[in-house]
Amino acid sequence: MHKAGDAILGGLFQIHFFSVFPDLSFTSEPQQPTCHGFDVLGFRQAQTMAFAIDEINRNHNLLPNVTLGYSAYDNCNILGFRAALSLSNGQEEQVKLNETCVGIPPVLGIVGDSSSTRCLAISSVLGLYRVPMVSYFATCSCLSDRQKFPSFFRTIPSDAFQVRAVIQILKHFSWTWAGLLISDDDYGLYAARSFQSDLAQSGGGCLAYLEVLPWSKDTAELRRIVKVMKKSAACVVIVFAHESHMIDLMEEVMRHNVTGLQWIASEAWTSATVLQTPDLMPYLGGTLGIAIRRGEIPGLRDFLLQIRPELRLNNSNENNVVNQFWEYTFQCRFAPPSPGWLEAGGALCTGQEDLENVDTEFLDISNLRSEYNVYKAVYALAYALDDLLQCESGRGPFSEHSCGSLQRLEPWQLKGFYLPLGEELTLDEDKIFWNFNTKKPPRSVCSESCPPGTRMARKKGEPVCCFDCIPCSEGKISNDTDSTECTSCPDDFWSSPQRDHCVPKKTEFLSYHEPLGICLTATSLLGTFICAVVLGIFIYHHNTPIVRANNSELSFQLLMSLKLCFLCSLLFIGRPTLWTCQLRHAAFGISFVLCMSCILVKTMVVLAVFQASKPGAGAGLKWFGVLQQRGTVLVLTSLQAAICTAWLVSSSPTPHRNTQYHNDKIIYECVVGSTVGFSLLLGYIGFLALLSFLLAFLVRKLPDNFNEAKHITFSMLIFSAVWVAFVPAYISSPGKYADAVEVFAILASSFGLLVALFGPKCYIIVMRPERNTKKAIMGRGTTKFLNFHINPTMSI
Repeated sequence: MHKAGDAILGGLFQIHFFSVFPDLSFTSEPQQPTCHGFDVLGFRQAQTMAFAIDEINRNHNLLPNVTLGYSAYDNCNILGFRAALSLSNGQEEQVKLNETCVGIPPVLGIVGDSSSTRCLAISSVLGLYRVPMVSYFATCSCLSDRQKFPSFFRTIPSDAFQVRAVIQILKHFSWTWAGLLISDDDYGLYAARSFQSDLAQSGGGCLAYLEVLPWSKDTAELRRIVKVMKKSAACVVIVFAHESHMIDLMEEVMRHNVTGLQWIASEAWTSATVLQTPDLMPYLGGTLGIAIRRGEIPGLRDFLLQIRPELRLNNSNENNVVNQFWEYTFQCRFAPPSPGWLEAGGALCTGQEDLENVDTEFLDISNLRSEYNVYKAVYALAYALDDLLQCESGRGPFSEHSCGSLQRLEPWQLKGFYLPLGEELTLDEDKIFWNFNTKKPPRSVCSESCPPGTRMARKKGEPVCCFDCIPCSEGKISNDTDSTECTSCPDDFWSSPQRDHCVPKKTEFLSYHEPLGICLTATSLLGTFICAVVLGIFIYHHNTPIVRANNSELSFQLLMSLKLCFLCSLLFIGRPTLWTCQLRHAAFGISFVLCMSCILVKTMVVLAVFQASKPGAGAGLKWFGVLQQRGTVLVLTSLQAAICTAWLVSSSPTPHRNTQYHNDKIIYECVVGSTVGFSLLLGYIGFLALLSFLLAFLVRKLPDNFNEAKHITFSMLIFSAVWVAFVPAYISSPGKYADAVEVFAILASSFGLLVALFGPKCYIIVMRPERNTKKAIMGRGTTKFLNFHINPTMSI
């Protein structure tokens, strides 16, 4: 297709689907390749270029006084490189060397080609001469390299934008596991490379498989690919291929009845009518596709209706593409027809046929996509030329601010430029048809999302989208979906049972509000009350023989010390503070030493009386008078007070937050500070108890009806048993239970002393008053002897 003009624009279009190369051996005559399989849409694209140039020539505001012409070639699917060289070199058969290189070049720019592979080959050559080439359908991102292809432009977005749009669709529907099918050419291979790179950077998903569709109808290879698709868990399939690939693939898909797939189509086959059939709807229905922008070209249909064949030309199949279109559309032949055409019932073309009376997609301008890109490409070159010709001298863009002219115009001077606007993809989900029973978007993941409280653990040897969900360990949480790691809670917090948030750690100490603390508190107060009752009984009956015979003053001191022992246990209950930690052990140690001191002095007095009962030994009783008893108790208690003071001054007990026993609890406890001090405190009490036991054991067989030594011996056995059992129980008990063990030991030993020492006496005083006489207490055989030796001023 040619039209003369002051400036010529070239065009490359696919008018025929197939080409046949001649025999290129040296023995044969040179022949031209032949093309067949008329492409109506390619012809409409060429006519769109002719229409745009005609429209520009009629526009007085664009390129005034300049008439544009065109020279369009059929690339015949694979012959685009040859056609491009023809456009750029011109058609002159003879070159005159004596003329200056002045004049308009063969073409100022080329509109085309439609294939990325052909554009790569053509632009690599045209780029050397800076001949502008504006493609309307080549989308390979590789053509965006300005170093390799400095004069290549296009009115269709690069695959980089298409790839980003597909990735945004995947992210929008949370499809992280998808298959990718590509064509075996630059379009498919570069799309796959760009897709894999952008997908990895976005972190939006992984490829379950990547398969290359064969150009030829390789049934075995297609069957293998379909089996891969069927076996995979990915229900989303992305295809960067041509409609011819999809036709072959869908035949195999239908043969294996592979349904339940969500297809995502590239612009190459999104709007292919050959795939929009009822048979393919169960498989391709609901396909999401990236389509070329649709546009409107007013007046194009009327221009197309004006097309008429050239009746004066012979052999139309070789000379005129309009005549080929006419024959294809009306299924006729121009005279003279090919041999056998008329005999087979074929009709002759008259040239008077009416295009409006035939059903052809050639006149369907409701879905102009590639044609609209052709239209914009022509206008882009026209505006670039118009800007060039309106340049003011001295203010031009070339050397020394010169301007170009139509007579000395170089193709490289015609480069213009465009700035693509970055936009985010928006989806109107209400208009999407989901070809599934649920009528909702499918799930396409290798592994389900990890809920909060878990972390992703990648499966060895598999993509990052395939993982296991591992629960966070104790003390760690994850509060987001698909967390890659669990974070540790702060020191005072612990993980919730669901491991999705941190909660304050539970605090543990022997509290007054828990059952154990309540029981121990009640027991302590009960012991204190009983001591008070016993003390009241002894005070009320202080003149009776049984009270006088048991050294009433020491008994009163012993009861007071036991009361302190019961009360000191309360210091071990409640949240530990500095003063309670310091006071609890000191009060405990001093109270029990006071108690043991009274018992030891009582034992010593009993022993002295026993020894004084022997002839000639009464003089020893003078060392066990009331003052001596008081002094002994004071001295023995003062030693414990000194131990406690030294302990508190050197390394006193302090409150401590213990997190070693339980990670999810904070145990408030008192650390003893100095183990030596604590050991000395317990050891001193044990020493006094042992000494009292030994002395009481020696005088256990006194000839008294009411033998105090027996009671002391029994009480010391109870006391020793309790505290011997206390040590291992205390060491092995964690947290608050250590305090509970110590409180129990205090209460048990205190009750043991109280019952063993004062139980029998109270029983006689209250229940058997007839036995509360001197005669009953002293017995018949020893009454005179004891009365003679005992100092009336000394009580035992």
